[in-house]
Amino acid sequence: MKLRRDDNVLVTKGRDRGKHGRVTQTFPKEGKVLVEGVNVVMRHTKPTSTLRQAGIIQKEMPVPAANLVLVCTHCTKPARIDRRVLADGTKARVCNSCKEVIE
Repeated sequence: MKLRRDDNVLVTKGRDRGKHGRVTQTFPKEGKVLVEGVNVVMRHTKPTSTLRQAGIIQKEMPVPAANLVLVCTHCTKPARIDRRVLADGTKARVCNSCKEVIE
């Protein structure tokens, strides 16, 4: 998975198309990502020991990683990502449009 926590992403598909958000959590086994402010749903909940307040609660649900594009920190445009091995032997993510290392 090319997305990591605290990355800025753009939603490319679905009802939230065009929204920007920050990745709060990733689920690599499922191929999904939790983005703040995106895919917010209403859930009817009963009171439990951990959740005292019952009622309708808004919560964010994971979005498929294929529906997201990373926004480059240098050129601030949605860009495809390439993996490169740097001179010191470490792997890094590189923006395909501006060729800068994203970290």
